[in-house]
Amino acid sequence: MAASTAAKNRKLRQDTLREYITERGSIQYLFDLIEKIEGLDPDSSTFTNDLQKYKAALDARIKMAGKYLPDLKSQEVTGEGGDALVVSILKKRFDGVE
Repeated sequence: MAASTAAKNRKLRQDTLREYITERGSIQYLFDLIEKIEGLDPDSSTFTNDLQKYKAALDARIKMAGKYLPDLKSQEVTGEGGDALVVSILKKRFDGVE
């Protein structure tokens, strides 16, 4: 029962964070930071400071998102309500007999 409760709580936290990210546009903010980094002038006297500032902000946002929104490729497939997944295979005969 504890694992099921933990899984439900994790899913609730992930869904809440997804909603929060969608509302705030946090993913768009990540892309904005990347564009700012790409637009930095390497010849500028503040290049190193600006790069470090944007890099720190970008790393922190990615780490936060990765903590609660893990890579979906690594997620286990579960059935309804977090129960075990049940797969039913039906053999179809083409001669009309079932």
